[in-house]
Amino acid sequence: MTVGYTVFDTPIGACGLAWRDGAVIGTALPGSTAERTRAHLAKRFPDAVESPVPDELRAVVDDVVALLSGEARDLRAAPLDYRDVPDFNRRAYDVARAIPPGKVLTYGDIAHQLGAPGSAQAVGQAMGSNPFPIIVPCHRVLGAGKNTGGFSAPGGVETKRRMLVIEGAFPEEPTLF
Repeated sequence: MTVGYTVFDTPIGACGLAWRDGAVIGTALPGSTAERTRAHLAKRFPDAVESPVPDELRAVVDDVVALLSGEARDLRAAPLDYRDVPDFNRRAYDVARAIPPGKVLTYGDIAHQLGAPGSAQAVGQAMGSNPFPIIVPCHRVLGAGKNTGGFSAPGGVETKRRMLVIEGAFPEEPTLF
């Protein structure tokens, strides 16, 4: 089975999408350059071949670009390949996928929805190892007290905050002169 990937431009930089058998196996938030995003995908998926996105996944790429342009888009229909994802993480990702643009939940909120109220830290670890950022919107999951918490993608917490501002969940910070 062939694994493919593509790198595409968005308003916050070049993102990437990897797939197998018509389903997404991973995404990449922008690195500082398209080459860095490409290198990140090649490292995660060493057998992948850079290719044009298949027709059945074109809408996913278009929706990611639109979402990062500030348009509300629902990515829950994007087909994901969960075969290498632990069950707890998959269940946490399913809850996160239900968070609409402009809204947030905490790690504790997700733990409660999973029926495991003491597992906020495990939810945080699941979000930190999310292979599908943006499609599984881990950036919409915050720490206690709506603290941004961590973010393992390139750019770290600043990228997370930027995405939340684009989606309208956080106010844009005023420019100081």
